[in-house]
Amino acid sequence: MSQYLEVHQTHPDPFTPYETKLSGSIMEVFRSGVHDLPGLVSGLNDLGIHAPDGSEWTEESFRSEMRRMGD
Repeated sequence: MSQYLEVHQTHPDPFTPYETKLSGSIMEVFRSGVHDLPGLVSGLNDLGIHAPDGSEWTEESFRSEMRRMGD
């Protein structure tokens, strides 16, 4: 196994406060034993973590945001 990350596995810029909060919240939901998209979306909403437009997360808005952040 290579000790180096693939280019697509790195983040070129420092994380924004939004990215830090979202990633921490995702990990919190995962630690609670949830490991599917519906549960993740529900968990984020239960934590009061809103989608970028201020609305509750949906599966589609979460997928869209992950795509946007991955570009």
